[in-house]
Amino acid sequence: MRIVDYALRGIVAAILLQTLWFKFTAHPESVAIFSQLHAEPWGRVLSGIIELCAAALIIVRATVVYGALLSVGTMCAALLAHIFVIGISVRNDGGLLFLLACAVASSSTALLILHREAAAKTMHSLLMFRRP
Repeated sequence: MRIVDYALRGIVAAILLQTLWFKFTAHPESVAIFSQLHAEPWGRVLSGIIELCAAALIIVRATVVYGALLSVGTMCAALLAHIFVIGISVRNDGGLLFLLACAVASSSTALLILHREAAAKTMHSLLMFRRP
């Protein structure tokens, strides 16, 4: 199971980290996407910061649950934006960004299942507003 854990964490972190270049350098494709969402530039930069934090949390074993929760939430927002606003295929990418968001969401969900005991404790403490 450790190999699966490391593989899933690597997949999520790699995808999240590789997209940061486009967001933080104001790549025209990224600017166009967030302009269509009426969230340029603050939405682009904020989503980049959130994804950077999620990737860092996923890499560290003690905080993998927090990173997975953060990345699932972020990717749910991204998937909803794709479905309802910007479309599945963005600027003729053949749906690549949508598929990457699906991969991150599903891999992060698998991480939460793999670490379900820690995830349950984390969710309980978050919902009860107490420290774990």
